[in-house]
Amino acid sequence: MFDDHEILSTIEMVKNENLDVRAVTLGISLFDCISHDLERFKKNIRTKIIKHAENLVSICDGVGGKYGIKVVNKRISVSPIALVGACFSSDQMVEIAHELNDIAKQVDIDFIGGFSALVEKGIAPGDQALIDALPQALAQTQRVCASVNVATTNAGINMDAVLAMAHAIKKAAALTSNEDGLACAKLCVFSNIPQDMPFMAGAYLGVGVADAVINVGVSGPGVVKRAIERNLEQHPDLTLGNIAEIIKKTACKVTRVGELIGREVAKNIGIKFGVVDLSLAPTPTVGDSIGEIFQALGLTNIGVPGSTAALAMLNDAVKKGGAFASSHVGGLSGAFIPVSEDLNIANAADKGFLSIEKLESMTAVCSVGLDMVPIPGDITIECLAGMIADEMAIGMINSKTTATRLIPVPGKKAGEKVYFGGLLGKAKVMNVPNSTLCDQFVNHGGRIPAPIHSMKN
Repeated sequence: MFDDHEILSTIEMVKNENLDVRAVTLGISLFDCISHDLERFKKNIRTKIIKHAENLVSICDGVGGKYGIKVVNKRISVSPIALVGACFSSDQMVEIAHELNDIAKQVDIDFIGGFSALVEKGIAPGDQALIDALPQALAQTQRVCASVNVATTNAGINMDAVLAMAHAIKKAAALTSNEDGLACAKLCVFSNIPQDMPFMAGAYLGVGVADAVINVGVSGPGVVKRAIERNLEQHPDLTLGNIAEIIKKTACKVTRVGELIGREVAKNIGIKFGVVDLSLAPTPTVGDSIGEIFQALGLTNIGVPGSTAALAMLNDAVKKGGAFASSHVGGLSGAFIPVSEDLNIANAADKGFLSIEKLESMTAVCSVGLDMVPIPGDITIECLAGMIADEMAIGMINSKTTATRLIPVPGKKAGEKVYFGGLLGKAKVMNVPNSTLCDQFVNHGGRIPAPIHSMKN
């Protein structure tokens, strides 16, 4: 239960520190919708999704209004389409993407995730059809999000899949060249993907999860920043250990708010509550930035020496606070460092404080990886695949989730501006050293073996 002090401090978070519920995601299993007939399959998924989701937006708005806490995004995640639609061709997969997009519009949700495949050990026919469909599917729809898991700690890295994804990303960018490669902003390549995260573009409903479930993503970078600043104003001699404790307590309060909203939404819909994911996901709004937390900690900007240590402390404290607040913390629950979605991080990259190499090193301790990074459009397939493989290796070796959401912007070079709109934000194209090399490494294919510490069973 909340005590009086917690209630008052939470009210302050809502009023002045940008606390909101970033995403309520309704996960829906489609395994009972499977059919070899495409039209029947599309009809089955439409019927099931609408049955569960037709009141999702109104219920989220009602619960948010009741507590005065805005639910920013309402989303749906479904079973991996490469599994439930395994019998269909790539052209038919594109049709399924259009059906999902139309359903999302009908129930008025922001995004629908799960146009996904899990290929860490190999690519089955359904997986290949989905990967081949990705460029058209993402270019021709507005609300469909996709993810492909190409590596795990237990399986290693499927380099054939890595190379295939590099090709798909370049094609998707070319098909949306008039929008700065926007299709790529809806596509994540993962290592160790969670089955229950509410955040796009990676959200999908895992095989071992309930038939329908509510997962909640709560974000509070502005809350954490202000908590650090307020305490340092009162006690300038605080150590980093003291500051970590402040972050932990703040994360605990934010997690409780998320679980409160999530459980009530789930109850009103009549399904199970899943997890609360306390990932500090920023917006392009001043005061609601991950990057500003680094400045509050005393760093000139994110990306300068000390940034990786600061991020490690932040991520750990967030997880500890969330774990204390709820027995059902899941997804990623840490700190995102997306370039275009965070105004402060985008500015740090523009001013040279944050390089692509430093960003990659920081992904060893953050929640995801190279997220929403615009890169030169003339990058070679080999270099792009190499960047993906490097990020997958960080996840595999460290037994953590990593991902890439790389956007090769057609016709643009390092330093040129890109604008994606909304929460996707804006930035300048980051410089990628050696981006025109065509090294043979990724073309060898096969699977990079799992590390020795994968043998834990």
